[in-house]
Amino acid sequence: MAVNLTNDNAKEFMATELPIVLDFSAAWCGPCKQLAPIIDELSKEYEGRIAVAKCDIEEADDLTMEYGIRNVPTVIFIKDGKVVDKFVGSKSKSEVQAKFEALL
Repeated sequence: MAVNLTNDNAKEFMATELPIVLDFSAAWCGPCKQLAPIIDELSKEYEGRIAVAKCDIEEADDLTMEYGIRNVPTVIFIKDGKVVDKFVGSKSKSEVQAKFEALL
């Protein structure tokens, strides 16, 4: 299940040993609302294998700046502390799932 990240809990979440998926979005973003159910579903399917977090760009502005987020939705894939992939905009479930699989 996806965690809602803020500036307060980001450091603790990022300390996980699991691969990480960060979904940067905003409440006013239409494509973010299309992508959200896909990320939610995949976060449940990959629970225990991939740590998934939702980052509202206004609530997690430290992470937003750290990763240079300029557009939403932006999804970042992190393994061993390094960004290994990312995409901007909405994607189909199969496209997003392929990126989850590649992270394992």
